[in-house]
Amino acid sequence: MNEFDIREFLAAVKKGRMSSEQAAVRLKNLPFEDLGFAKIDHHRSLRQGYPEVIFARGKSPKQVAEIVRGMLRAKSTHNILITRADAKTYRAVRRIARGAKFHELSGAITIHRSSAVTGKGLILVVTAGTSDIPVAEEALITAEMLGNRAEALYDVGVAGLHRLLKHRDKLAAARVIICAAGMEGALPSVVAGLVSVPLIAVPTSVGYGASFSGLTALLAMLNSCASNISVVNIDNGFGAACVASCINHL
Repeated sequence: MNEFDIREFLAAVKKGRMSSEQAAVRLKNLPFEDLGFAKIDHHRSLRQGYPEVIFARGKSPKQVAEIVRGMLRAKSTHNILITRADAKTYRAVRRIARGAKFHELSGAITIHRSSAVTGKGLILVVTAGTSDIPVAEEALITAEMLGNRAEALYDVGVAGLHRLLKHRDKLAAARVIICAAGMEGALPSVVAGLVSVPLIAVPTSVGYGASFSGLTALLAMLNSCASNISVVNIDNGFGAACVASCINHL
């Protein structure tokens, strides 16, 4: 439930479109709804500006579907996003939400209920290589679901910087940039040195043995000499997009 939902709710009661009994039923599950195995935070959007997102890994398909059912039952207007899901979870969700869409590369499931773009500018998602796209897609989808205009620029890593420089105009047009890279994690430093906006670096677990499943890229990004960089955890495209969305809504 976001601020718009609250205002609509209060207006409906005031104008008699909703009885006090109906209002009491709606309020019963606020600020959270206890399902036993999970507590749905219906007030997340009101407090933080974006709704609770379901992390599917470690949950059964039935549990994820029941959480989605509870969100739909709340009759809010916000989009529903599930991250790190698989096809089995998607089938369970689609049985109760026919409009659900599965994004196979990132494992995200989306249920669109609002197309409003409330972010002020463009969030640009950049990857060093094609292998970084699954993490970047999670960031791209998350940014869009949180009400932002988002675009992707893939496979422009330091092995061929002419590919990146061709898109200087697009880099300059972004309000926030998310940059995902594995291997030695060098691309965020290069991109950050070309722009005057915040850049959120996402180390990915892509690389050979000495990349240590993304640890090398993480340490490289933390030690970047570009001062407009912040770094999130390895493979955390979702977290990068949430921070980018917060910046884009300021």
